[in-house]
Amino acid sequence: MKAVMVMFDSLNRHLLPPYGADWTHAPNFSRLAERTVTFDNCYAGSMPCMPARRELHTGRHNFLHRSWGPLEPFDDSMPELLKQHGVYTHLVSDHQHYWEDGGATYHTRYNSWEFFRGQEGDPWKGQVADPEPPRDLHSGRGEIWRQDWVNRQYLDTEAKQPQTLTFDAGLEFLRVNHAEDDWFVQIETFDPHEPFFTQEHYKDLYPHDYDGPHFDWPDYTKVTETEEQQAHARYEYAALLSMCDRSLGRVLDAMDEYGLWDDTLLIVCTDHGFLLGEKGWWAKVVQPWYNELVHTPLFVHDPRRPEAAGSRHDGLVQTIDLAPTLLEYFGVPPTPDMQGRPLGEALTSQLPRESALFGMFGGHVNITDGRYVYMRACHDDTNKPLYEHTLMPTHIRGRFSPEELSDIRLAEPFPFTKGVRTLRVEARTSPLLGPARFGTLLFDLETDPRQEHPLADDEVELRMLRLLVEQLRAGDAPDDQYERLGVPRDPAEVAEKDLLVTAQRERADAARLPAPRSDQFPEGRLNLRTPLVELLSAPAAVEAVRRLLPGFLDTELLTVRGGGSLLQLAAVTGHPAPDQLTALAEELARLYPAHAQEIPAP
Repeated sequence: MKAVMVMFDSLNRHLLPPYGADWTHAPNFSRLAERTVTFDNCYAGSMPCMPARRELHTGRHNFLHRSWGPLEPFDDSMPELLKQHGVYTHLVSDHQHYWEDGGATYHTRYNSWEFFRGQEGDPWKGQVADPEPPRDLHSGRGEIWRQDWVNRQYLDTEAKQPQTLTFDAGLEFLRVNHAEDDWFVQIETFDPHEPFFTQEHYKDLYPHDYDGPHFDWPDYTKVTETEEQQAHARYEYAALLSMCDRSLGRVLDAMDEYGLWDDTLLIVCTDHGFLLGEKGWWAKVVQPWYNELVHTPLFVHDPRRPEAAGSRHDGLVQTIDLAPTLLEYFGVPPTPDMQGRPLGEALTSQLPRESALFGMFGGHVNITDGRYVYMRACHDDTNKPLYEHTLMPTHIRGRFSPEELSDIRLAEPFPFTKGVRTLRVEARTSPLLGPARFGTLLFDLETDPRQEHPLADDEVELRMLRLLVEQLRAGDAPDDQYERLGVPRDPAEVAEKDLLVTAQRERADAARLPAPRSDQFPEGRLNLRTPLVELLSAPAAVEAVRRLLPGFLDTELLTVRGGGSLLQLAAVTGHPAPDQLTALAEELARLYPAHAQEIPAP
C-alpha cells in the first residue's frame, strides 16, 4: 500500500476548471479530475494554516480550544501513527510555518522530511542593507515585506523557486521508492498563497493592459484599489495557480510512468481559499469565513475503487476526514479522539454527515448543512470570555509573553487530552479580529450561492443553531465558547431568545459598507493610504486627525497594525467611520501642497 498527498495552500476551488472556472489555465487539474473522485461539498475546519494542519494530523477540530500553535503532547498524529505501524512517512515542503515556534512539532512526526526556503518573508537570506523593490510597489509595510524582497533576489528562475524544489524532492522520493511498499509521502507547497510571485511565462498566460503599481501581495483588508488594480492582482494569483498546475502535472506524469494508479492512494487538497476582491475583501482572517475561503477543492483516487474515476460526490466532508482516510487505507485503526471518518465510508454510507463545523479561534463559529451557512458571532462586543487551552504556549513566531502567562490556571482535562490538564490562558485578541463587527449571519446557498444577501429567518436560524450546539458538544467545546457565543449547552434548550441574526442585522449591514477607494486619493498626496508612521510625522496632519477624530490618537488602535494606514485600520476595525474618513480625506487633500515634499508617496 502506498499513498501520495499533494497539498496546496490557499487554493481557490472556484478558480479550478473541474469546479467551473473557464478562464484559468489549469489543464492538469482537469486531467486529475478524470482519474479521481471530485468532492463537491468539502469544507475546511480550523483556519488558517497551522490550525488546519493540526486537523490534518489529529482528525479533530482545533479552533474551539486554541489558536495557532504546535501539536500538543496529547495529540494523535496521523503520520506518527502510520510510522508506528510500519508505514514509512516522508514530508517535503516549502511551508515555512512548520519551522517557526507555532509549528515546530509537526514535521518531526514523520520518518524524514525536507524543507525548502524562501516563501513569504521566510527569514532566509541575510542582508543588512535594505533591498530595492519597485519604486511603485503597492504593498503593506513591515519586516516580512522587506525580507521577501531580499529573498526574491535569489529566486530569479523557476528552477530556484521553493515550489519547484519541493516537487523535485517529492518526485525524487517517487523515483527511489516507487517499487517499495508501505509508504506515504506528503508533497506540500505554500503556493498559491500570497505573495503571488512567479516567472513571466506564467504571467504571459494572462495578458492584460496594466500600468499601475507593482501589486502581487494584497493585504488582509477591505478592497480600496481601482478595478484595474484588482483585476491585475487576480491575474497574478492565476499565474501562480498555473505554476501549481504544472507542478501537479509532474506528479500525474510520475503516477503514469511508475504505474502507481494501480496501488497508490492519491489525495490532492488544500487548507483554505483566498478572497480576491469578492465581497469587497482581500485575503482572509479579518472577515467572516465565506465560502470562497472554506468551500475547498478535494480530489481522491483510491486504487481499491477504480470504477469511481471521473465521478463526483456531493456529500459533506471535511479536513478532519483526511487522517482517518489515510489510517484506514493502511489498515491502522483511527483513535477514539478522531472526529473525522474515512472518505471511503462517506462514498458508500447511507448516513451522510448532517453538518460541518468550521471557524477560527476567537472568530465566528460556523456551521453548514450543505444548503445553509450559519455564522454565529459573539453575543456582545467584548468577545469574551475566551481562553487558550494549551500545553504548548507559542504564537506563530514567538512564545507567549510573561504577561500573558501571569494569570494562568489549570483547566480540567477534556475527553481528548487523555487525562491531562491544560493551561487556561486568557486570549489576547486583536481588535482586527473578532466577529462582533459583522454580527451573526445566515445564508441560503441554494438561492444565494455567492453569499451576497444575508437571510433573516428565525425558523432556519433556530434549526442551524441547534446543529451548531450539537457540534460544540461533540467537539468537547470549553465552557467559555458557550458563554462567548451566548448559547445553551444543550441543543434541546435552544430557543428563540438565543437567536441573533435579526438583533445584529444593523451591525452586519454597516460592516458591508464599501470602503473608500484608493483612486479617490491621487498618488503622491498625503492621504488615507499613507502609513500612519509617516502620516503622523506631519504636524498639520496630526492636528487634522485630532480635530476630526477626537480621541483617536489616545486609543490602542494605532498600535494594532504597526505600519498600516488609516484606511486599512478603518477597513478591518470599523474605526474611524466612513463619514469621518471622508472628512479627513478632504482635509488632507487641502493640506497636500504644504506637505508634498515632507510626506513620501504611499
